[in-house]
Amino acid sequence: MTTSNKHPGAPWRNFYGRVKGKTLRPKQEEYLQEDLDRLSPGAVDWEENPDRVPLDLEALFDGAPVWLEIGFGGGEHMVHQAVGNPGVGIIGAEPFINGVAMLLGKIREAGAGNLRVYPGDARNLFDVLPDESISKAFLLYPDPWPKKKHHRRRFVTQEHLEPLHRVLKPGAEFRVATDIPDYVRQTLVEVPKAGFTWAAEGPEDWRRPWDDWYSTRYEQKALREGRVPHYLTFHRR
Repeated sequence: MTTSNKHPGAPWRNFYGRVKGKTLRPKQEEYLQEDLDRLSPGAVDWEENPDRVPLDLEALFDGAPVWLEIGFGGGEHMVHQAVGNPGVGIIGAEPFINGVAMLLGKIREAGAGNLRVYPGDARNLFDVLPDESISKAFLLYPDPWPKKKHHRRRFVTQEHLEPLHRVLKPGAEFRVATDIPDYVRQTLVEVPKAGFTWAAEGPEDWRRPWDDWYSTRYEQKALREGRVPHYLTFHRR
């Protein structure tokens, strides 16, 4: 089974929290043992690719457009997009191993063959994605890091947004969904600085989910607890 490792000299801060939760069920352990390596996008981790050789996305997805989901949680949105867009290849990065196991189970159930899974920090993946190779990216309900001293760990900082900008194609769409007002504020400040344009056409655009949106378990929890989802769309300049 592939494991995540971060190079000790890596300059960025990990924007993820825990990497493992409750004990995995036997079936989930089976998914990890039997499916994870098969669904790997290729050599990503530093120990297996110290020279950071780029992935061959053309070969990986037979020349199809490639999308990226940064932190896919339980994987429900990622599988929904894969089933609805069979002509697209989707790579997901998620270091929380319980979420990875959940996704693998959903992939088996859906029979989706256009997904690849990296069980680690998306920044490692950015290192080996070719320039201007990704057509769409998703950041959905990321870890809010609510304490002010931890805000620099959020994904929407320049140390994460700049490499994202590099790997996206010109004009590519970047979607952000969050229920944390301060995360919205930081997103609207930092993402444009990194070379993105907010696509809002009116003051209420952030209230409307995308036409192909699939509500995640994190969103459902937010709604139950009375928090308001925000849907932000940007394009790479």
